[in-house]
Amino acid sequence: MSLASTLNTTKSIFNNTSAQSAVVSTNIQNASNPDYNKRSATTSVNIYSGAVILSTERAQNSALLKQVLNSTSVDSAQQELVSTMDQISALLGGDSYSLSPSTYLATFRDTLTTYAETPSDITLAQSVVAAAQDVANSLNNMSDGVQSLRVEADNEIATQVATLNSLLAEFKVANDAVIKATATGQDPNSAIDKREALVKQISGIIGVSTYVRSGNDMALYTSAGTTLFETVPRNVSFSASVAFAAGGEGNGIYIDGVKVDAGDGASTTARGSLQALLQLRDNVLPTIQDQLDETARGLISLFAETDASGDRIAGLFTTKTGAAVDFDTAEIITGLASSITVSSTAASSPFTLRDGNISGESVNDDDASGFSDLLRDYLSAFDAPIDFDGAAKLGTNVTLLDYATDTVGWIEEFRSSATTASETTGAMLVRASEAYSNNTGVNLDEELILLLDIEQSYKAASKLLSTIDEMLKALMAATG
Repeated sequence: MSLASTLNTTKSIFNNTSAQSAVVSTNIQNASNPDYNKRSATTSVNIYSGAVILSTERAQNSALLKQVLNSTSVDSAQQELVSTMDQISALLGGDSYSLSPSTYLATFRDTLTTYAETPSDITLAQSVVAAAQDVANSLNNMSDGVQSLRVEADNEIATQVATLNSLLAEFKVANDAVIKATATGQDPNSAIDKREALVKQISGIIGVSTYVRSGNDMALYTSAGTTLFETVPRNVSFSASVAFAAGGEGNGIYIDGVKVDAGDGASTTARGSLQALLQLRDNVLPTIQDQLDETARGLISLFAETDASGDRIAGLFTTKTGAAVDFDTAEIITGLASSITVSSTAASSPFTLRDGNISGESVNDDDASGFSDLLRDYLSAFDAPIDFDGAAKLGTNVTLLDYATDTVGWIEEFRSSATTASETTGAMLVRASEAYSNNTGVNLDEELILLLDIEQSYKAASKLLSTIDEMLKALMAATG
């Protein structure tokens, strides 16, 4: 080997170690950055200068990235569902269900039982009316709470849609930077990191799949196949509602003119938080409202009285406006739980409950202070099945107290199933993220070992350069 070729080889080693050191240093610097994929310097060998750094490659694994995006969207939806179900459980009073209508209803029945033993006791009569008002208040509060959660879900949808549009705009900037760098032969890896990080954020809002086209251009589609980004961001539109009344419907979300479907089930089919929020707003919460409304209808029916014409009319329980409702037909009366209240007549004259003349005709013909027949009829009615609307997703022929208890059971079963599913989706996301990180992320130990190898190469090149220098000095001295 001539001195000239040896010198070229040494120069090449210095250039290579310099480039490799820069790459390794950048990797080490970003070791804790979850949105950074490790880089490696690719080399080629020629007969003149040996190994030559050609480019810096970015580690990537499309299959694992797809799994991360899918796991992110599934877990985001499931966690959204669990969060709201926990809030509903709090409305019930937590694990003790102390604020649930069923708890107040059981207390009301027990108070009524005590009163039936001593129907002449005005204090007990007042206690029954107060207990009845507690039941009505509980239904009011639960109904208001459910509608409040619907408003929160609707507002969160508006926030998420705005965030999604912003992320898509950022994605366009990053995607354009990747295309430009690729076309001009520059390093596109930093722009690709940014683009991938944005895709991960988008997948938490709406399920997304990616497709890389020629020129390193990327297109985005929702899990349902709707175009989300193709050269330019597609419009995501939504109009929030100011408030919700029971039975009120929220506006839909549209991506490129296509309506987004809501998720379904406790282990939700939703992909991303938007579909989960739609499911809560339009399915889960309205179902709970239906069950509360049916409980309220059952209460009015159970304590109905008879007017002079023999028709059944609202007695102890009525509506706040006094409007008559068809409480004997097994059909949901939308919003009844929010408007049910105790008759003002019963509140001011508690004995009217005993006599049956809160709104109707007295059945205590002798005006006897010990009259308890009607009170015992009410107690018997507590143990008799009532017809309920099957659209509320509970039993259609059960006792009133069982129905109210089943509402708590339905909520807790849904919440429990959703929580169990969230633990699974959370674990899947962790495993997918770890697998992707292990495959494409920076391993600090490996980088430090590589840095030591580079240092040894640098030392060898330095030694070689020193030897060449000595040989050249000797040559110069020999030639005089």
